[in-house]
Amino acid sequence: VQLQASGGGLVQAGGSLRLSCEASGSIFGINAMGWYRQAPGKQRELVATITGSGSTNYADSVKGRFTISRVNGKNTVFLQMDSLKPEDTAVYYCSIGELVWGQGTQVTVSS
Repeated sequence: VQLQASGGGLVQAGGSLRLSCEASGSIFGINAMGWYRQAPGKQRELVATITGSGSTNYADSVKGRFTISRVNGKNTVFLQMDSLKPEDTAVYYCSIGELVWGQGTQVTVSS
């Protein structure tokens, strides 16, 4: 299974970005997919996850600003990020059950 993430970039504080991640390969019964991020000098942390039935979980720091969604038929997960803050700057990774990881996409929020 491979994960291909896209959609990162440079945005000003208060702006928005939408990340996409598509899973390909030998896929069977993918359940939880999620987004994680790692800022320089910090550990990787959970941003948001979504199960196959649509149940979501968010880090407190992004609740109300980020929205995770998925297209099950295409094994694709999205992360809509609004009201971005400089502290959201990090490399964002998509994952299947914290077992398979994508290559990461850089998000930089300028103040």
